[in-house]
Amino acid sequence: MTSRRLRILTCSVSLALLVPLTACDSTAMIPPTTPQAAPTTTASAATSSQMAGPDVVGVAEKVRPATVLVQNLAIASRDPSQSIGPGLVPRGVGTGFIYDPAGFIVTNHHVVEGAQRLRVVLPPPDNRQFDARLLGSDAQTDLAVMQVQGDGLPIVPLGSSDSLKVGDWVVAIGNALGLPGGPTVTAGVVSALGREVQEPPGPSGAPGPTLYSLIQTDAAINPGNSGGPLVNLRSEVVGVNTIGAAEANTIGFAISIDSAKPIIDQLRQNGRVARGYLGISVVSVNEALRGALGLQQATGVVIRDVAPGGPAAAAGLRPGDVIIRIGETPVEDRADLEYALSTQYKPGETVPVTVVRDGREQTVQVRLGDRPTAPQR
Repeated sequence: MTSRRLRILTCSVSLALLVPLTACDSTAMIPPTTPQAAPTTTASAATSSQMAGPDVVGVAEKVRPATVLVQNLAIASRDPSQSIGPGLVPRGVGTGFIYDPAGFIVTNHHVVEGAQRLRVVLPPPDNRQFDARLLGSDAQTDLAVMQVQGDGLPIVPLGSSDSLKVGDWVVAIGNALGLPGGPTVTAGVVSALGREVQEPPGPSGAPGPTLYSLIQTDAAINPGNSGGPLVNLRSEVVGVNTIGAAEANTIGFAISIDSAKPIIDQLRQNGRVARGYLGISVVSVNEALRGALGLQQATGVVIRDVAPGGPAAAAGLRPGDVIIRIGETPVEDRADLEYALSTQYKPGETVPVTVVRDGREQTVQVRLGDRPTAPQR
């Protein structure tokens, strides 16, 4: 999927909305039935439970209060008609969610990018507004953490995405299209797991980062949903809604919460993400590369380039080496390597890197550097 087919789900503050409506005669959907003997109580209860479906109402009641509108504000222009407050104009709106009673909020990097001021608005009937302090933002994972000060703040707990299965019910909540009246609620299923998608270019025109370990869902997510929670039926956050497919229906992506948690913790504590740096560019092994390199299986990552003077070069790694393990972590693709360097190993640590070279496995010790802003590994 190319970046042209994706849209980041931040919503412009200037909207034109056309909503076509259709009517449906529900009685026409009921087929004729033949009288039958009454089912047993147990069978009747089971059938009733199956027909009831997921309790989306209960999930919405628990999660909506903690799902906030995030306003990205800038200093007012010379046109006073654009101002929404003393000296402020809106640049865009998105969504966030409060996950800690101390007022910590998760959202997307692209929601807060370039903001001169951030305002958080709780949904009705609370409607409280806060100036938020940005604690940290990470473009590479498209995550950011803010904090507001307030009493009795509602929260939504973080769950686990590792236990998700394709077909599980999920609920997406966010400020779709920036519509007034509070967050929009949509429901669907997990359509796929472990997706890898490149975000579209940002305002500068530079290529967006590649996001890994994404959850694909058919729960409708739209502009304005960026940074909102994707939750399971236990009302726990399992993903952070981030990208929608502009040229397809009901294809959206959320950052899995288990891959996001280490990033969230680092942003909250340090304001930045310290990533281990190898100084290489890589490509995931596929069937074509497996045959060309004579590998036994189509897993691992092939080193394409080694930065001169970098940690990998100092350790003797070279183009064509296939990384299959870092430390005790198997590396099946780029996402595994990225996750390990972002969450398990820090700059300054010496870690064993196992590679396949000329058909043989060998392990080298690499002292990791501190990754620069550029998305090299």
